[in-house]
Amino acid sequence: MLRWLWLALALWGAVHPMYYFLSFLAANGWHLQVMIDAWFVNDSTRGLTWDLTITAVVLTIWVLAEVSVRRNWAALLAIPATFCIGVSCGLPLYLYFRSKPV
Repeated sequence: MLRWLWLALALWGAVHPMYYFLSFLAANGWHLQVMIDAWFVNDSTRGLTWDLTITAVVLTIWVLAEVSVRRNWAALLAIPATFCIGVSCGLPLYLYFRSKPV
C-alpha cells in the first residue's frame, strides 16, 4: 500500500510543479535562461534554489550508492526525474522503486 502512495506522490510531484514551470515559460517566452534568472532574482529564491540543488545532489548520491548494492537498475530513473522535474518527483519515485518487494 505504501508503495502506491510513493508512486502517487511522484506523479503529484511531477504534475503540480510542471504546471507552474510551463505557465511561467508560456508567459515569459520559452527560454530556459529566463526561468533560471528568476531562480536567482533575490536572496529568498536563491536560497531555495540552492537548497533544492543540494538536495538533488544528495538524492543522486544516495540512489547511485543503493543501486550499486541492490542492483535495482530501474531506480536510476529517479535521477533524471530529479534534475528534469524536481526533488518532489525524484524522491518519491526512488522510494517507489526502493520499496519493490524482494
